[in-house]
Amino acid sequence: MKNMFKDYLTPYKYGKPIMSPSGKEGEFDRYGVDNMRICRHNGKFYMFYIGFDGKGYRTAVAVSEDLLHWERKGVVLDAGSGRPWDTNGRAVSCLLCDIDLYGNRELIKKDGKYWMFYHAYPGEGYEVGAAANGIAWTTDENLLEWHCEPEPVFKKGQAGEWDSGGLYSVWIVPYEEKYRLYYNGKNPTKPGEMWKEQVGVAFSDTFYNWKRYEKNPIFKVTPNHWDSVFSCGQHVLYDSKNKRWVMFYCGFDLQHAQDGVAISDDGLVWEKCETPIIPYGKAGELDSTHAHKPCIIYDNGKLYHFYCAVRPTETEEERQKFGNEYRCLTVACSEPFDE
Repeated sequence: MKNMFKDYLTPYKYGKPIMSPSGKEGEFDRYGVDNMRICRHNGKFYMFYIGFDGKGYRTAVAVSEDLLHWERKGVVLDAGSGRPWDTNGRAVSCLLCDIDLYGNRELIKKDGKYWMFYHAYPGEGYEVGAAANGIAWTTDENLLEWHCEPEPVFKKGQAGEWDSGGLYSVWIVPYEEKYRLYYNGKNPTKPGEMWKEQVGVAFSDTFYNWKRYEKNPIFKVTPNHWDSVFSCGQHVLYDSKNKRWVMFYCGFDLQHAQDGVAISDDGLVWEKCETPIIPYGKAGELDSTHAHKPCIIYDNGKLYHFYCAVRPTETEEERQKFGNEYRCLTVACSEPFDE
């Protein structure tokens, strides 16, 4: 592994969930929890994460003082808007916050409000249909009451474009008094054909009227490699020590999803680390199927890499609760865990 990536490695896996699905019928997170986003606020850590109930995604929040033990506070973005594009649920993409890799990751207020981007799918089921990206805001210092704007702020590309098959999560970066929106798009496909997910970027001086970069996609899949089908899940931060951008991302090769890292001088042209930095685990381990969807935070001299871990369900009782897979949230660290 190249020396230039050493600062981003977190080889010590916690090995157990920090957030688990409920397995209870009627609960928003019965079948899985996924795609967490962490920020600091009022002296605590806030985790926004999604749950899947068999019909769609909901976004919930939990609070912690040590990053390992979390108190659930409940759903903050529910389903049932009545609008076709997000009526089946809303899944957190990112929040407007400090993006320095070594910074405090505090929320940033804009126009007196805190802001969250989310993605939503028009169909009922697991990510059914072409998602669009919406925006929500709050003035509630407890971060529990959010207001969703009625229309998407970012939609899939025009017919024939690389991202015209639909969108997934986005990631916002304040940049030179404007904003960059890194987004996960997929290409159009024929029935039964596997799509590719890649990363593009768009620019705006507000949160609206995004202009796509003419050289998209800026972060492509790598043929015949561990990220040959998906190269996405972008989590873009600024490394203030090395004066460069760093992207933590998810790769998929039709067998396993794993997390990787890339660096850039300008946030547009990227150099990937050749191997995953969070590889899938061994049989029987928490992440034996997938170790993916990164969420990064630096605290007390340590780098924490949170991710979604997936393994097959192992007993009939588990299958009754969760289906064919157990999908939870866990973490790896740059140093061994104390407990």
